[in-house]
Amino acid sequence: MIDLHTHTLFSDGELVPAEHLRRVEVLGYEAIAITDHADSSNLDFIIPRIVKVAEDLNRYSRTRLIPGIELTHVPPAMFAELVALARKLGAKVVVAHGETVVEPVMAGTNRAAIAAGVDILAHPGFITREEALLAKQQGVYLELTGRKGHSLTNGYVAKIAAETGALLMVNADAHGPGDFLTAEMARMVALGAGLSEEQYTQLRKVMSSFITKLV
Repeated sequence: MIDLHTHTLFSDGELVPAEHLRRVEVLGYEAIAITDHADSSNLDFIIPRIVKVAEDLNRYSRTRLIPGIELTHVPPAMFAELVALARKLGAKVVVAHGETVVEPVMAGTNRAAIAAGVDILAHPGFITREEALLAKQQGVYLELTGRKGHSLTNGYVAKIAAETGALLMVNADAHGPGDFLTAEMARMVALGAGLSEEQYTQLRKVMSSFITKLV
């Protein structure tokens, strides 16, 4: 299991990073990214702390902790500078809080985030075909999410990814202990979105390859 979109008490999650990591280690995870919510007000506070705790905990855990960040409700015009800053501060995974249908995310966020080179466009809602094609060109992953509400458009996202060749990944968007996906639940998220068993197997291989590049 790999999950590259989760939250701790550094934003609106419930756990300190050590317990967060231990919970998924017990579930048999290969790797997990902590990607707490951020904008220009707290980016430089969160990332160095996650980098430090990853250095500490990775000495003792079978599950690899990867430092990341989720740029959340950021004005589209700010994405390029904030993605660059996040990388400079040590974020290995940069997630964009996409245009989910259950929050008032600013129009143009999906396109700006993809153009800025984020790694993952989380819960992208009714992403356009043009944006999905750009994501394919940029190597940006579109997310199938296990999170209630955001998951309403999983089927649409899977369909447009199939039509355009855009990359997909499954993440929990976990905020607490009850949110972490088991291997079977992650499979159900993918199959429920319309992927075949073969497509899900390939998705897992692609995610493992992505992790190999990071570590």
